[in-house]
Amino acid sequence: MSMLHQQQATHTYNGNWKQPSHYSAIVLHFVSYNNIAIHFHTNSIPIMSGKGKGGRGEKKSTTASSKAGLQFPVGRIGRYLRNGKYATRMGAGAPVYLAAVLEYLCAEILELAGNAARDNKKARIVPRHITLAVKNDEELNKLLGNVTIANGGVLPNIHAVLLPKKSAGGKSISSKSQDY
Repeated sequence: MSMLHQQQATHTYNGNWKQPSHYSAIVLHFVSYNNIAIHFHTNSIPIMSGKGKGGRGEKKSTTASSKAGLQFPVGRIGRYLRNGKYATRMGAGAPVYLAAVLEYLCAEILELAGNAARDNKKARIVPRHITLAVKNDEELNKLLGNVTIANGGVLPNIHAVLLPKKSAGGKSISSKSQDY
């Protein structure tokens, strides 16, 4: 008997490749020799035109924020610096530095505001807590001295002149006009 080759092509996609141009088919070889059937399989291997990735997989893009170890968006801050026309030229480290400074200031204010909220037995930070945090910190008060925070209120403060006078015995001296 002569050798008989039969090929059956079925296209399969197992999700490993993004969009390859071609797939090799699963080829089934049936070889019949002396009434004995031998069955061979060849696995599906992608055929790519051009250089391709060589099986290394797709490289994940990393942001400038993750490279710098920051939470604030370095790319967005860089875009704002470029579009703002603050200078004709800008270095690569400028948006990273600015993002780091802004993140530090935000973390500092949030930490102090969280402490103020905890002191008032609250679980949520409201503008009042931010105002108390900024006004009680000397450096933040100097930085944000001319800033008005909406619904922030003012620090509780009563001038000493307005308080009732105390005598040597510890009791307050009241004037005759206050007695009824």
